[in-house]
Amino acid sequence: MKSTGYVYRVDNLGRIVIPVELREEFQIHHREDIEIFVNQEGIVLQKYKPSCIFCSNEEHMRVYKGKLICDEYVVISAR
Repeated sequence: MKSTGYVYRVDNLGRIVIPVELREEFQIHHREDIEIFVNQEGIVLQKYKPSCIFCSNEEHMRVYKGKLICDEYVVISAR
C-alpha cells in the first residue's frame, strides 16, 4: 500500500477526514458513497461503484429482488 503522508486522528464519533487533494484526485464528491474493505494490510476506502453481485460487472445493471445484477444474470434467473 502506498503512503499518502497524511495522518489524521479519528474523532469521538469514529470519523476521519479525506483530504481535499485525495477527494479531487479520485473524484469523490459531497455525499457520495464510499465502500470499506479489509485486507491483511488494513482498511481500504474506495469510491463505491455498483456492480453485479455475481460477476462484478458494472454495466447494464438492474435491481432484481432487491439486489443489483447485470442483464446476463437477469436472463438466467428468469428461467
